[in-house]
Amino acid sequence: MNTTFVTTDRTPTRSGIAWKVTLILIPLITLGLLLWLRHLEVNALRQRTISSYGTVPSFQFTNQNGQPFGLAQLAGKIWIADFIYTTCPGPCPMISSRMSEMQKPLEKTEVHFVSFTVDPERDTPQMLREYANRLQAEPGRWDFLTGPKPAIYDLSEHGFKLAAAEHAGENGEPLHSTRMILVDRRGQIRGYYDGTEADAVTRLLADTNHLLKEQPR
Repeated sequence: MNTTFVTTDRTPTRSGIAWKVTLILIPLITLGLLLWLRHLEVNALRQRTISSYGTVPSFQFTNQNGQPFGLAQLAGKIWIADFIYTTCPGPCPMISSRMSEMQKPLEKTEVHFVSFTVDPERDTPQMLREYANRLQAEPGRWDFLTGPKPAIYDLSEHGFKLAAAEHAGENGEPLHSTRMILVDRRGQIRGYYDGTEADAVTRLLADTNHLLKEQPR
């Protein structure tokens, strides 16, 4: 009786190896292409002229560490601001997240971040400090400010020209603008960016880098 042994060659074929390599490379190439396109978009935006929308008036409030903080501490700096509150059920978490996202690409600059609460009665320095910790806010570079409600609302409406209203929401919560604001070294407002829009961070980073070149230290 003759016994026949059948052997199976499990050595990968060239086509099989090529297919596996292709599967690995596709997401890497896609990611690289997206980063390249964003780089091109940022460079293109840098070339455009940035308008001026008036001067930020003087202000002084209290930051998350219980220290006085105002326009005097921002003199000569480029800074980015927003208006939020820590218990916001709406867009605030998204806006704050996008502010936090900008810390990394701007880490080698002196650009400062400022968040004003529109609910100062509840947003004590301690509440703001906890909120800052959740956002991994860099100490000394991102200040969360609270203070007298009339002064904060006046700054929003007349200083930054942004709408703000107490207890105007469906559940009595404050209403405020979702825009982030770019301010230059001279205290001039140079741009508004809706924090709920997908390209807000890209446009804001491009204009911030433009200002860093326009107004070097």
